[in-house]
Amino acid sequence: MITLLTGGVKSGKSARALEIARAAFSRPVAFIATAEALDDEMRLRIKRHQEERAADGFTTIEEPLEIDKAIARAGNAALLDCVPMWINNIMYYRREDDFAGLLDRFIAALCENCVIVTNETGLGNIPFDAETRRYNMLLSEANKRLAARADRVELLVSGIPVRIKGL
Repeated sequence: MITLLTGGVKSGKSARALEIARAAFSRPVAFIATAEALDDEMRLRIKRHQEERAADGFTTIEEPLEIDKAIARAGNAALLDCVPMWINNIMYYRREDDFAGLLDRFIAALCENCVIVTNETGLGNIPFDAETRRYNMLLSEANKRLAARADRVELLVSGIPVRIKGL
């Protein structure tokens, strides 16, 4: 089953993703991490998360751009955290022209047992600057396409999952 978890920043999406993966997927489970350690704070966060997941038997695959390749290495179960950081990377590495192809390959590669974490962009105001508006457009396109492909979609509100689609 492909599950998409969406919601605001720090709404409990990652914890819910781990909960689903622990309960529903047999080991090994690949944790596909899109974040890169570009500063000390991110290095510390990434290290802490890697240690937490290793204790649970997750195998971490770090992939900032080509999600399809990470999914291919993952096997039959994967947790991807997170789509917003992937969009950040696309913009940071100036790969916006490749977005459609990267997204197509990402969706085509999804494995049977997959949990995907994203942020909901449609609950705020329209950003003042053009770069943030482009980011929101890319993320909203990815979210819509992933939600259409997912068997189940949940919105996390203050740590509480609200079922949007699926059983």
